[in-house]
Amino acid sequence: MFKILATLGLAATLCSGMTAAAMAEDSKPVKIGWAAWSDAEFVTKLAAKLITDKFGQKVELVQTDVAPLYQGVSRGNLDAMMMAWLPQTHADYYAKVKNRVETLGTVYDGAKLGWVVPAYIPQDQIGSIEDLKKPEIQEKLSGTVQGIDPGAGLTRLSEKALKDYGLDKYKLQVSSEAGMLTTVDRDMRSEKWFVATSWSPHWMFGKYKLRYIADPKKSLGEAEHVDVLARKGFASENPKVAGFLSRMKLPISDLEAAMFDAQTTSYDQAVDKYIKDHPEQVRAWVGNEG
Repeated sequence: MFKILATLGLAATLCSGMTAAAMAEDSKPVKIGWAAWSDAEFVTKLAAKLITDKFGQKVELVQTDVAPLYQGVSRGNLDAMMMAWLPQTHADYYAKVKNRVETLGTVYDGAKLGWVVPAYIPQDQIGSIEDLKKPEIQEKLSGTVQGIDPGAGLTRLSEKALKDYGLDKYKLQVSSEAGMLTTVDRDMRSEKWFVATSWSPHWMFGKYKLRYIADPKKSLGEAEHVDVLARKGFASENPKVAGFLSRMKLPISDLEAAMFDAQTTSYDQAVDKYIKDHPEQVRAWVGNEG
């Protein structure tokens, strides 16, 4: 009888421990970091909404710059980030932390960096970065390439492009995504000539008539993939959410459409609409866990 009671007591203890562990997992917020880029904001808020609704886990979103994101995940201060542009754009950041993070999956393929000009500029005037060396083109562009964040991979590659193409008389105007978009909007309204750093996916291509100019030296890289990185141990500690993040993948065309919706409404409304319009996709991401 004592053995039976002891066995039951042990089983109860184990069950209690397992329940406590499960409750601890569910009660501890999942911390996801993101930088203030429209694509990162949409996919991060989409993931957060589904983690909350389908898995019943709290999510804490942490907005910061790119370098602190990689540092945060590698040090365990963040559980995950959903915007690792590889193999080139974030190569330097990733190289420093690759042994201290885990790749869960790819959010989307075919991402692209480049420089854009408005479609009203004739292609025979500016068809390539090489064309920016022409004195008359430099004058029309005021010797400026409109950039984004100082810590962005696109900024680093754009500085490299200026050197590769001998554009020593040009200045890369470091700003932010919001600053770049303000310049684009203002100049488009007055049909002023400009060149700006950009990337796909981005909602701006749904609002403005823009085109990429050729980069024959490939200074800005080629097509990339955007991955989800997690801290070491996260997948084993929270397998449900890690499994979900590993399956979450969006076609770029769907993502750009959703990002444009977010600009005309809000990110929260665009996330709700995406979930409503893509039930089968969401079920595939959630799997049997949610």
